[in-house]
Amino acid sequence: MVSLLNSIDTGHEDMIHDAEVDYYGLRLATCSSDNSVKVYDIKNGASTLLDDLKGHFGPVWQIAWSHPKFGNLLASCSYDRKVIIWKEQQRKWLKYYEYANHDSSVNSVQFAPSELGLILACGSSDGSISILTYNPETNNWDAKKIQNAHAIGCNAVSWATAITPIGNGETDLQSPPVKRLVSGGCDNLVKIWREDGDRWVEESKLEVHSDWVRDVAWAPSVGLHRYTIASCSQDRRVVIWTSNDCINWNSNVLHTFDDVVWNVSWSLNGNILAVSGGDNKITLWDQNTEGVWQCISDVAKGQGQINNQ
Repeated sequence: MVSLLNSIDTGHEDMIHDAEVDYYGLRLATCSSDNSVKVYDIKNGASTLLDDLKGHFGPVWQIAWSHPKFGNLLASCSYDRKVIIWKEQQRKWLKYYEYANHDSSVNSVQFAPSELGLILACGSSDGSISILTYNPETNNWDAKKIQNAHAIGCNAVSWATAITPIGNGETDLQSPPVKRLVSGGCDNLVKIWREDGDRWVEESKLEVHSDWVRDVAWAPSVGLHRYTIASCSQDRRVVIWTSNDCINWNSNVLHTFDDVVWNVSWSLNGNILAVSGGDNKITLWDQNTEGVWQCISDVAKGQGQINNQ
């Protein structure tokens, strides 16, 4: 049963575009078209505003928490073409690093798995993807850019897990982890990228969607023997992509919804997918023993409702 645990009045003065809970589930960050990022303490069911971050000069589209082993870091991206990494110091969040090397809106940010180091991927409407890597020896961020990743623009990026499945539920712990990510764009494509030496190469191009791809999410591979990606689009469809080698991908349309689908997100163990879209609903999906995806919960307008059909 899905039930409403808490409702938070954020105080944002315009539409909220993203809300992310940190690694320990103790803090919530939100971002909005009011150009701000807000951080709340949400321990014990209460919510207390910790800080209101001002640094962007346009709508803030997405935020991402780093793994806590790198400290309390929060990344934000905006229509103002900037990416800002914020760092908590003495319960205040200060601008730690600013990246302004995109020519258009930056739509998506996500930190890589902690095993790969402190790395941030950024997808922009200028069609490129930036990979920002922190170098502890120089205390600087090194930037690489995948030019022309998507025609017209890149809307979403998501990292693959650092542990490589090798089949039979086992994982490959001997080989060094491969840096790999998935992106979705305005060219209706989902693309897989892999680091090869000092550059990033396109590993696969996945074509099923018939309109802009709005979000992509690489599923955690805990206990799974294959790679799984979810993508959603303005074509109202969610597609589940699976592969054993990251080269050959199979597609399965999870569902065709009544309106544009904006976001997809996996549970921590990768067995439940949350979907949200223009119908103002959040639906939860899992795969039954026959491999068929089914809706297990239909949450409308903040109220937990179970779908028993």
